[in-house]
Amino acid sequence: MSTDLPQAATILCVDDEANILSSLRRLFRPAGYRVLIAESGADGLAMLQAENGAVDLVISDMRMPMMDGAQFLAEVRQRWPGIVRILLTGYADMDSTIAAINEGQIYRYISKPWNDGEVSLTVREALERQGLLREKARLEALTAQQNEELKVLNAGLEEKVRERTEELRRAHERLKRSFFTSIQVFANLIELRGGNMAGHSRRVADLARKIAAAMGMDGRQCNDIFLAGLLHDIGKIGLPDALLAKPPSKMNGDELGQWRKHPAKGEQVLMALEDLRGAARLIRSHHERFDGQGYPDGLAGLAIPQGARILALANEYDGHLHGTLTGTRLGEDDAKKLVLQGRGKRYDPAVVDAFLALFGAPPEPPTDEIAVIPAELRPGMFLARDLISPEGVLLLATDYMLDENLIRQIRDYERSEGGRLTLYVRQRRG
Repeated sequence: MSTDLPQAATILCVDDEANILSSLRRLFRPAGYRVLIAESGADGLAMLQAENGAVDLVISDMRMPMMDGAQFLAEVRQRWPGIVRILLTGYADMDSTIAAINEGQIYRYISKPWNDGEVSLTVREALERQGLLREKARLEALTAQQNEELKVLNAGLEEKVRERTEELRRAHERLKRSFFTSIQVFANLIELRGGNMAGHSRRVADLARKIAAAMGMDGRQCNDIFLAGLLHDIGKIGLPDALLAKPPSKMNGDELGQWRKHPAKGEQVLMALEDLRGAARLIRSHHERFDGQGYPDGLAGLAIPQGARILALANEYDGHLHGTLTGTRLGEDDAKKLVLQGRGKRYDPAVVDAFLALFGAPPEPPTDEIAVIPAELRPGMFLARDLISPEGVLLLATDYMLDENLIRQIRDYERSEGGRLTLYVRQRRG
């Protein structure tokens, strides 16, 4: 993909707070962009007028006196529709943000406080997309011109067709190189819903691709897994906001039934696109479990596509780290412990081994800890570690002393779950 447009681009930053403008200028200048600043919507319009609209991208704050971000971007859209428009906003400004989307047709909104890396990536993708649109318009204009010439010219017809075919081939290659950028924009559709989904798809895609490469999968398979990771939540677009905000472990039966339809819906959305059919099949199966207790098809073991087995681990590991599964964020070591506990049950043992080889196994227990099953528990023992369910829910905290009643409840819970629990205990309080 060509980087000429992003490196040579001109960016106008509009905000009534000088520190915000300074932060944006410091962020963009090292990337080679030409950065202009304005302290109000009126100043921004005046600067665009002085530049004859020769600005590639505008970033505007939502809350500004006299003319807010929605009004300013709507005016930019009317006078200079080719400029990419991005809005800086706080979570309290959602009504105004919706107005900006409707009136100014913004490309993206960025919540304050922002992450520098995500802002840089968003701007780069926006500029690359703008470059593709300009190139597309150029090619369409060139096609129209050549078609008109073909009507009146007889001589050299074959040569003109050959030249046009070669140009279209080069354009097709450029579009292929932009494929991943387009997919990322597509993946951002679900993340526009906000909340804790932001960045989840990209993290899952990167992690799944690393595991796939470590397992020796070929380039085409790794590519399908990466695309499936980016788009694995696309079936959630139609779900209500209230359901998206609730961890699966806290959903009732009806909500879980609705939730568990999203892998199949994700496959249905993408199956019409030939280049994404491989990824679509992985998306359908990324909530299957190795022991056959997953959904939507109840597949087990090697009947689950290998890419889907990798996605299942990557998706849930990231969910534990960011609290999307249970509403509680776990540290890396605790999340790895859950992955290890799920080996052979939730996850393919080979995938777990590849993951731990890449990122390290959880620390070994202290020498005074012992691992036991519920049948081996005795009154007076103390928990050496938090007891966490396979879904990531905290059942009992470290240093809890076990008595006969509690031991009976733990054994009943193990029987109801149909699996084996492992507890870490010591003989005295830690």
